Parts: sequence; structure tokens; C-alpha cells
Amino acid sequence: MQKYFNRELSWIEFNMRVLAEARDDANPLFERLKFLSITASNYDEFFMIRVASIKDMVNAGYDKKDIAGMRPEKQLKEISDKTHKFVTTQYDTYNKQLKNLLKKNGLVIVDDFNKMSTKQKEFCERYFINDVYPVLTPMAVDSSRPFPLIRNRFLNIAAILKNKKGVEEFATVQVPSGLPRFVEIPGDSKCRYIILLETIIQHFMDRLFLNYEIVTYAPYRVMRNADLDIEEDDASDLLEAIEKQIKKRQWGEVIRLEINDNMADKLLKILVKELKVDDDAIYKVNGPVDLTFLMKLSGLDGFDDLKEKPYQPQPVKRLMGDTDLFDEIKKGDILLHHPYQTFDPVVDFVKKAASDPNVLAIKQTLYRVSGNSPIIASLAKAAENGKQVSVLVELKARFDEENNINWARKLEQAGCHVIYGLVGLKTHCKITLVVRKEDEGIVRYVHLGTGNYNDSTAKLYTDLGILTCNRSIGEDATAVFNMLSGYSEPPAWNHLSLAPIWLRDKFYELISRETRIAKDGHKAYIIAKMNSLCDQGIIDALYEASTAGVKIKLIVRGICCLIPGIKGLSENIEVRSIVGRYLEHARIFCFGNGGKEEIYMGSCDWMPRNLDRRVEIMFPVLDEKLKKETKHVLDVQLSDNGKSRFLHSDGTYSKKSSGGKKIISQKVFCEEAIEAVKVKKSTRRSARTFTPLENNSEG
Repeated sequence: MQKYFNRELSWIEFNMRVLAEARDDANPLFERLKFLSITASNYDEFFMIRVASIKDMVNAGYDKKDIAGMRPEKQLKEISDKTHKFVTTQYDTYNKQLKNLLKKNGLVIVDDFNKMSTKQKEFCERYFINDVYPVLTPMAVDSSRPFPLIRNRFLNIAAILKNKKGVEEFATVQVPSGLPRFVEIPGDSKCRYIILLETIIQHFMDRLFLNYEIVTYAPYRVMRNADLDIEEDDASDLLEAIEKQIKKRQWGEVIRLEINDNMADKLLKILVKELKVDDDAIYKVNGPVDLTFLMKLSGLDGFDDLKEKPYQPQPVKRLMGDTDLFDEIKKGDILLHHPYQTFDPVVDFVKKAASDPNVLAIKQTLYRVSGNSPIIASLAKAAENGKQVSVLVELKARFDEENNINWARKLEQAGCHVIYGLVGLKTHCKITLVVRKEDEGIVRYVHLGTGNYNDSTAKLYTDLGILTCNRSIGEDATAVFNMLSGYSEPPAWNHLSLAPIWLRDKFYELISRETRIAKDGHKAYIIAKMNSLCDQGIIDALYEASTAGVKIKLIVRGICCLIPGIKGLSENIEVRSIVGRYLEHARIFCFGNGGKEEIYMGSCDWMPRNLDRRVEIMFPVLDEKLKKETKHVLDVQLSDNGKSRFLHSDGTYSKKSSGGKKIISQKVFCEEAIEAVKVKKSTRRSARTFTPLENNSEG
């Protein structure tokens, strides 16, 4: 009996759910463009990291089976088969659905230069001469010029040229990434027209290779192994070691070659030979190579009726008006739910602490931050104001390494104490500690969250956080930072559970408790929401709980290696995935506990990397009111019948048909956040109206 799904094939199923949103005509057209773009960018990272690592296993002769019983070579074959089919569906979606719908709605993507009007051709020629030609660097290959480096993820155009002697030569041109991928060209009263940059370059290729006849040309793109290989024990300077590895990404083994399906065989043979590409790694596409340009296309002005109505994150009800943030936290814990509620309180928490004369110290972990981070600016300001500022900047945050290195250096220059992560571990927890001197003594204010301190992604990712000055949590927060900076491990913890030391055992303990309760004949349940579930130990514990009668409902956005619905093993487990307008990113864990329900949140998924190779924090929701609000988040998602898809025992997902009102949880949360603000404003207006009357009666 198969007990587990393969991790990589489960991830492909997740991307299928994203693609389903691109194919769903219930979504606005420009939102469908976004989803199709996301499938393309998802696959880029999947190949650069996951496929690359499996290929490394094969090359190294590693032959161990995964939890699904598949050896690396078998995994590569299955991935290749499914991915080739996926790409076909991607381009069918683009060609047969979205492109035609765009045209019907007044936006034409021009892919044939010869079908353009004279005015449009003249515009493209001027654009090429003035803006494109000066940037291009045509590279020919001959006895004196070796095959050039083809950079990772960059779009290129390959060509075969014939010189005056009739000898054919290979050449390649990189499509400039610094120029817009598409250009709007003159249209008419009915339609607007855009043309892709590579289409313009291809038409004027002869101007790049004077005195040559161009025999054939076609666009292509390579994906390289981008998984950093750092021997941290030997890296005396982690920052420098990571900088060197980032540069090596451009030289990694080619994992995938994307080409246009009309590429001539002789052109393809040259690329295959020079890039050393296997047949399975060649992906022929019927349309533009690299569909990620659709994300920017979806932002084109003038098509508001084809987009979701913009949503403005709402103020947090407790923090509206002229309230003092620290005073409000002292009144009781504050729950934050992004992007339905604004991320501003988190930014303001650090900003206020930076300028507050009573604040003595600020300590924070940073995994991914925005390009122009207000939090970084506040931390630097705090250090300049003489406060003790300690920041752990995780340099190994994948594809954010360079950004984080730059921030780390700026923070150091401002006088912050910067820790560059820990040897052998990624620091993935989200915690901020503010130490403040007050009349009653030292008070510690803490923010704990499920998502990154990134004000940009906080508008796109669904996350939860808590602001608290609970004394016990404050003590734990201090212990966390002492561990990170000085290897000081406390003898005991109050409320926080940390990976990689205690968190796995904590989860085992919580699941086992529900199992015991069920075996004793009492109602037992587990509700858990996360991004991914692929840890065999956790899955086995859930199977045991299910067998004992524990009702388990899982909301797993992405990878899920657990197989639900197996009689005698997992028939009490239900798994659903929600893919919608926002990226589901929060982690919530709810345990029945015999009627004394416990709810936890944290930064970790149920994956080996989170439990064993990362610094993660799980924290309880202690305030009863906030506990109900957090449970409400789970209840609404469990009632979602619009964007939920249920996992079947064969590994596929589908929506369940249900009568009655259609519920889309993300829309519900938007509406609730707006309504809460309306009620608060109404209450404040009422208070202002009646106060004078009350004062008069007292007089």
C-alpha cells in the first residue's frame, strides 16, 4: 500500500491548481494573465532548485528511494513527463483562451511583423534604432570566438549566418533585460497593440550582422542549477562565501532549455551540443518563450473592468485614531491579519521604537525584506539614535541573498549589530523584540508573525501576527535572541517552541495527546493550515491519530505528501488547498485538547527543512478573544467552496460541488475587515455626538 505522495509530483499538482485559476473564466481576464505568469515563474524556481538537486543526485550515483518509493532517476522521468504536458497546457491556455480574449477586449499582441500597418512598422523601426540597437551585443562563434556564456533565465535569440563564402556560422544575441519586454505601438479607435521586444529584434536581425545572410533564427532561454553549495564549516566569512556562490549561478549546469517550436533542427543541434542538454530537458513552446511577461502586461493601464477591484488593506480597529501603540499593546494582545488589515502597525512598531527615548534596545530577525524597506530605515535610525540594535539577517534566503547582503552592510554602517545567520541553519522565524524602560521597570514588547517583514509582499500574502507585551513571551523572546547571538540556551521556555531543538517533539506531543483523547472515547480533532506537508514523521503521527478516530482537517496550499482517504489509515483526514487572489502563507495549528482548545501560529511548515534545519518559532494564541478570531480564520477557510480544491487518494485535486451560497474565504476576510472599520468609525461618530449631551446632564 502506498502511504506517501512524491514531493515533486505533489508540487506539480499545486502548479496545476494555479494554472486552473488561469483557465477559470470566472476570474477577470487580467487576473488570469497573472496566474499564468505565476505558473511560469514557479517552474523557473522549481527547475533551478528542485530538479537541479535531483539531477545532482543522479550524477552522484545516489540511488536511495524517497518516502514515495521513487529513486532519483525515476523522479526525473516522472517530472519530465508531467512538466512537458503541463507546458503544452500552459500554451494552450495562452493561445486558445487568453490571447483571443485579449483581442476581443481591445488588446492585440502582435506576433507577425508583416501583418502590421506601415505606421506601426515605422514606429518599431525608430524604436529599434533609437532604443534597442545601442544596447544589443551580437556574439558570433568561430575559431577565434568561443561559445559565449548564456546567462541563467535571460532570453536570447540564436541565429545561423552565412558569410560571403557560403560558410555557415552560429551567433547569439541576448534580449536586453533592461528594456521593457513588450512595447505598445500605435493602434486604432478599436484596439490597442503591443509587440514583444524579441519580435522587433528578430525582424531587424540583419542590421546586427552586416555582410551576412541570416539563414534562420529563433528565441531560446536556459535554466541553470542555482542551488547554492556552501560548506559553511569551511567558510570563515559567510557573507563573502555566499557572494561568490551567487556569481556561480550563471555558470551552473543547464537544467532546462526552452525554445520556440519553429526553431530549425540545425540551430537546435548547436545549442544542444554547446549547452550539453539532454533531450528530456528541451521544452518546445508554441508561443513566446518565457511567459512571465504576462505579470507586467496585467498591470497595463486602461483595462480596469478586466481586473479585480483594487483592495486597500484596512486599519486595525484597535489602532485607529490617536492611540499610542505601546499603550494599546499594554491593554491586551493585538491580532494582525494581512493583507486584509494593513501591515502599517508592524512598520510603525519598529519606527516608533526607533525614535522613542524610553526604548533601550530593538532586536529583530529578517529573512526577506522589500527593496526599499521602511523597517530597515527605522533600524538604522534607531542605531543612530544610540539604541542597541541587533539584527539577524539571513543571508541564505534563496534568491534574496544579494538583497540581504546589501541590507546587512547598510545596517552595519549605521551602527547595528548584525548577525549573518547561523552555521548549518537558516533563521526563518519572524520575531521583533523592543525593550522599553517604563515607570514600573523594563517592559518587553514583542511581535511574532507567520510571514516576512516585507511591506510589499504583505499586500499579496495572507499572514497573521500578534503584538504583545506578555511578560512570559517577552522572556522567551529575549532567550531567542541570546541564543541567536551568543549560543546561550535557556534551561526552560515559557510559551515559545523552537526548531530545530524542541518544535518537532512539541508537534508530536500535541498530536499524540489528541490520539490518546480519541482512544479514551472522547471527541478529538486537529485543524492545521500550512504551505507544505512532507515530513514523514509528522505524517505517520497524523495517520496514527486518524486510525484512533481523531478528525483531522488540513489546509495545505502547496506540497502534500500525505494521502487522505485510505481505509484503516487516513479515512479521518481531509486535505484541501486554497489558491486565490492572495498567496496563502499563514501557519495555524489547532488542537481540540478535550474541550480546552489550543491554537498556535508560527513560521514553520510540516517539512523536514523547517523542523530540522531551520530556526523556527511556534507561539500560542493566549488571549481568549484572539483565539476565537484565529479559529474564525480556520472556520471560514473550511467553509470555502469557491476556491478550495480537495485532495483525492490518487493525488489529484478537484472542487466539490455544493449548493447554496458560494463562499470565497479571501473575499469574506476583505469584507469583514471593511465592515470592522465601518463599525469603529460609526461608534466614534456616535461617541462624539453624545458626549456634549452627557456633559450637559452632569452640569
